[in-house]
Amino acid sequence: MFGYLVLLFTLVPAIELALLIEIGGAIGAGNTILIIILTGALGAYLARLQGFLILQKIQKDLNQGIMPSSEMIDGLMILVGGITLLTPGFITDAFGILLLIPWTRFLIKKLFSRKFASMIARGQIVRPGPFSRPNDGYNDIDIN
Repeated sequence: MFGYLVLLFTLVPAIELALLIEIGGAIGAGNTILIIILTGALGAYLARLQGFLILQKIQKDLNQGIMPSSEMIDGLMILVGGITLLTPGFITDAFGILLLIPWTRFLIKKLFSRKFASMIARGQIVRPGPFSRPNDGYNDIDIN
C-alpha cells in the first residue's frame, strides 16, 4: 500500500508536469493555463451539480428508512473527482471527469467492489466485528 502512495505522490505529479510542459510548448503557456482554469471551473460546477443530486438521493432514501450506502460511495467519488479536477494537470482532470460522470462512476465503483471482494476472500482485508480488538501483542488482565 505504501508503494502505491509513493507512486501516487511522486510519479503522477512528475508525469503531469512533463505533460504540462509538453502541451505548453505545443499550444503556448497562456492556452495551457486557460485550459487548466477552465477544467477547474468545470470540475467545481460538475462536482456541485452531482453532489446536490446525490444529496437529494440520500435524503430520499433516509426518509424512506433505507440506508444509502451506494449513494455515500458516490458522494465520496464525486468529492475525489472534484478535488482532482481542481488539481492542475491533464491526467488528474481526465480521472476527475470519469468520477463525475454517473455511468463511468458506476463502472469504477463496480471495479473497486470486485477488487475489495477478492482482497477480503484472500484475507488481505479483515472485517472487524463489533467487539473485536486489534491484536497488538497485549493481553487484558482482570484484577478483581
